[in-house]
Amino acid sequence: MPNRILAMAAVLTLAATGCGLVSGQEAATPPPAPTAPQSDQAQSGASPSDKAGKPESGKSAEPQPLASTRSTMTESLKIDVIGLNRYKSKHLVAQLRLSNTGTEDLPWTGQLGDHTRELGAIRWASGIGVLDHDTRTWLLPYQPADSPCLCTDQQRDGLDYAIEPGASITVYAVLPAPSGSTTTVVTPAAPPMPGVPISDEPPAGDFPDPDAQPVTPVTRKIVLPSESLDKSEETADDGQNLQVNLSSDVLFAVDKATLTPRARTVLARTAKLIDASPATTVEVAGHADSSGNDAINDPLSRRRAQAVQRALAGLLTRDGVRFQAKGYGSRRPLYPNESDEGRRRNRRVTVTFAKAQPPAEPAPEPAATTRPGAAGLTGSTRVKGQEFALEVTGLRRLPGGMGLLTYTVTNKGDAETWFNELHHAPDWQAYKYQAAGNVRLTDVAARRQYLPGRLQVPTDAGTDAYCACTDVSGVRLSTEKYAPGQVREFWGLFALPDTAAELKVAIGPFRPLQVAVG
Repeated sequence: MPNRILAMAAVLTLAATGCGLVSGQEAATPPPAPTAPQSDQAQSGASPSDKAGKPESGKSAEPQPLASTRSTMTESLKIDVIGLNRYKSKHLVAQLRLSNTGTEDLPWTGQLGDHTRELGAIRWASGIGVLDHDTRTWLLPYQPADSPCLCTDQQRDGLDYAIEPGASITVYAVLPAPSGSTTTVVTPAAPPMPGVPISDEPPAGDFPDPDAQPVTPVTRKIVLPSESLDKSEETADDGQNLQVNLSSDVLFAVDKATLTPRARTVLARTAKLIDASPATTVEVAGHADSSGNDAINDPLSRRRAQAVQRALAGLLTRDGVRFQAKGYGSRRPLYPNESDEGRRRNRRVTVTFAKAQPPAEPAPEPAATTRPGAAGLTGSTRVKGQEFALEVTGLRRLPGGMGLLTYTVTNKGDAETWFNELHHAPDWQAYKYQAAGNVRLTDVAARRQYLPGRLQVPTDAGTDAYCACTDVSGVRLSTEKYAPGQVREFWGLFALPDTAAELKVAIGPFRPLQVAVG
């Protein structure tokens, strides 16, 4: 196949034929001899190991990590970012070192596969990505025509299925470069790693050149939802546009298109958001649930959209805004219509417009912002007779109005137990797969609640939504199964209000905690 790896620094050497390469070496210069990776034990004095776990000697020291984390699925899998290099200003080569710090062979292939692509190629490192904070986009490896991605393939690149105890391997991905000098590195296996610096130096090693063959960028738009505590409206923010879903049950009486007295208060917030935005066009769309028929739902949803348009036009304080009002009946549900809650949320008038862009923010430091063990950041509950403990380990701001919540759950009992409460979120969220989405952040003063972000994945039938949080389905199903004493770390991306110094954090069945925003 074209564009195969010729050599990858610190891992292996492979033959390549007829391929374009990204390299830190001149074309006429042979690549350097591969450097044997070292495990945690090697750094502390044990013998270094190669990719098959065989001891070697006389090798240079491995690169120091730019950031580190551990797998939520397998705590003995340590993940280090050892290279993040911009190429031709528009591409990025990411290199991650995977180390087995345990005492048994560690299968790694299923942990780094991108579960938002229906490719079935779990042996690929297709889930390595970065966040472009400015555009609020999740960037993944390029996809060529003949393979799932420009990234490590366990079989093609000659890597063992499992990493031996004390051994390390290095995997790579070639993807679009984000804006800025730092980024957040993401993988399916572990919490994101914020504040990782991007180098403009050529990457160490040889990698496929994305300009040498046709490739497709793989991106996921990050949508950050929030809602008012009185359920009058919910807002989805994708970094470019705001979509405000106003509850028809609050705005109108049943089967009516005349605004209620309460509607003006609800619409006033939306009008302020439009006033503060650069929008010159505002789309207003009426929607119904699946009850009734098109003959009733279509004209009613259109009249309701027109009523909201007239009210908003009268509340705005600036000129130059043009409205477009349409009614879609029940044809564009946001949530399943099988439940009362889903139907309630589908009865809505949606107002969509360009959002105001915040000023540039300084790059975050990689250090944690919430001190583990601080007063008020722990809680416990009992599940099937076993005690489970919660600890919030961080709530930090990221650029682009995003926030990263990290927390651990520990089985304090003496028996192996499933802890399924993290994915028991309300069904109206309608994620594609089960995930640790049963988390809410609340700004009590503003009476507003923030929900985990969603990754929007285009499909032939429309769009699927995946939780921007720890996945607990598919190959990650055992993430919610705990041995006695086992600790697992979870994460989620949220919108964070600009003015809140602390938020109330509610995670599954645990008592809500007041957590400082760092």
